[in-house]
Amino acid sequence: MEEKLPPVSPASDPSIPVSDSGAKPESSPNRSDGRPAADRYPWATWGPWAALGGTVAALILGLVLALPILAFDGGSEDDLGTGARIGIQAMTAIGFLAVPFLVAFGSGPGTTPLFQALKAAARRLGFVSFKVGNALKWIGIAVVGYLAFAAVWANFFGTPEQDDIASKLGPVWAQVLLIVIIAPLAEEVCFRGMLFGGFRTRMPMVVAALAAGLVFGLLHYSTGWSTVPQLAVLGAAFALIYDRTGSLWPAILLHMFNNACALAFLS
Repeated sequence: MEEKLPPVSPASDPSIPVSDSGAKPESSPNRSDGRPAADRYPWATWGPWAALGGTVAALILGLVLALPILAFDGGSEDDLGTGARIGIQAMTAIGFLAVPFLVAFGSGPGTTPLFQALKAAARRLGFVSFKVGNALKWIGIAVVGYLAFAAVWANFFGTPEQDDIASKLGPVWAQVLLIVIIAPLAEEVCFRGMLFGGFRTRMPMVVAALAAGLVFGLLHYSTGWSTVPQLAVLGAAFALIYDRTGSLWPAILLHMFNNACALAFLS
């Protein structure tokens, strides 16, 4: 009689990728290498076109949500009230958060219970645990690289002039909430979790990081066109950190720290 071998657990077989909790990741459509997409980084299960389309959809959603505020305020862009500016920033953040979660949610299996599906969607966007030592190493590398680029750029082209949009957002608590907390979280989910994540499924890390960074920089043109190149490189640095740590959290924390420093400097 043939003896049946016991099943091999993912945690005991190094050939089977496991999540940070030790459990085998959820099943998902296979990539070109034959491995399930959710079984390894990048966690995204959508491709570059879906990522780019999702970014456009996030911008459109934020604009649509902001239209009632613009209509109610009745002012032009230059003389919007403080409340209207805060509301527009909040609607933009909602767009940057809602669409990526919809993309990540829609790319998973349809039979998963809602709470588990939302948790899995967050994981596909990079909300996983990370090793602090490794994160600090790559944050340091990214910061040094970005500062070196910024110094060279300033030497040849001058220091970029950035508009002070913080002072138009009212009291300090509103500035901190929107610029230091909400904006980094929403932008990292959209531009690194969804956009870079989708690019990374088909592109080398450097190409994906630069492409996503360029989109990130261009969409910050309102702070001043001269800041676009540096912000594009900063976006690529955030992508590098995400790629090397496998988690979105270190990029979010560095983005928050960067915005806090910028807010303090502009104030």
